[in-house]
Amino acid sequence: PYLHKGIYSGLILFQLPGLFCRPQHFSFPELELRYLQCTCCWRSRVPVAGFETLDAAITSTSVPCKKESMTLDACYTTEQRDTILRLLNTATPSELAGVKLLRGHKSLNIVEYRTKNGPFKTLESVVNVPLLKHKSAVTIFNSILNPVKKEKKVKIQLAKFIRPEVDRSWLEDANSIVSLVCGTNKIAWTHVDRGMTLLDWQWVDCPNFLKGTYMASSYLSDVSAVVSLLPSADFYILEKSSISVQNTALFPVMAHMRTVEAMLFALLEPRNTPPEVLNMMRTAVGRHFGLMVGESRTSGAETVRQLMIESVTHKLPRVNFPPELLVKYRNSFKMGSKRGGEELCDALLQAVAFYELLSEF
Repeated sequence: PYLHKGIYSGLILFQLPGLFCRPQHFSFPELELRYLQCTCCWRSRVPVAGFETLDAAITSTSVPCKKESMTLDACYTTEQRDTILRLLNTATPSELAGVKLLRGHKSLNIVEYRTKNGPFKTLESVVNVPLLKHKSAVTIFNSILNPVKKEKKVKIQLAKFIRPEVDRSWLEDANSIVSLVCGTNKIAWTHVDRGMTLLDWQWVDCPNFLKGTYMASSYLSDVSAVVSLLPSADFYILEKSSISVQNTALFPVMAHMRTVEAMLFALLEPRNTPPEVLNMMRTAVGRHFGLMVGESRTSGAETVRQLMIESVTHKLPRVNFPPELLVKYRNSFKMGSKRGGEELCDALLQAVAFYELLSEF
């Protein structure tokens, strides 16, 4: 049989069909009412032996439960009441919105009510504010007394994505860096001094990249040709690709990037310390310039164009571009450009991020 629910004088009565009215043609076992539940506190259960004791049970529970009979002011100490009332009477709507359950209309209603009726004198008077009742008022009062501390978002130290880890004292003694980025058929680099002035910016085609098998001699020939053109610098920064090993479709490209990276390390790495050849994560540069969409990095062409414009229009630009380089590459970063624009962009942004991240760290 299904349970039916009836409400009687503040009590909820759970009954079974036939409890009070038994059909004449059927014989049911003796059924008893199990309990009555108080709708004020939803905790008190009144056992009832049978229908004949129902009136007596209801009469005995007609007195309000102790919890409901207590005023809000009686639930808090004098100091606690003063703290709550002080905030409710003086806080601005924006300050009230920082309290749990007081966002939106509730905070505005509190300000409007106290402006019209004067400051709150008791906690019990707070329930006269529209949208505030006893249960929500208790939550608000407890939130005022025990505010939840917002966890500060930990800023990711992007400088940690430079490997090996760089000591700041090394950077203070460095006069210039060379930032290198490998593409599928070229290598681009940027030479920047510590004053953020662009000294050199170019790329070289590598005809043997991704041609058939990964012939070590062919790769070595292209990479060696690039290294022979690189200017002298205190640090060489190599881009660390973020291609996942699990992405099997891009495995040939990943193998190509790792091969070129290993050869650049081998040809540039000195035999003494500190290390002059460093890796920098591609995603770290993307996060520094706000180029990330989810876990993917978008093009930095627009960012580089903006840097070039600022070099001409700003008195203290982020990067100083020599006029000849501005003229040479002014059309290299348009959509669909096949002049090595993406690699040039990435090399420059990596150099700028390297200096700026280590300055912040």
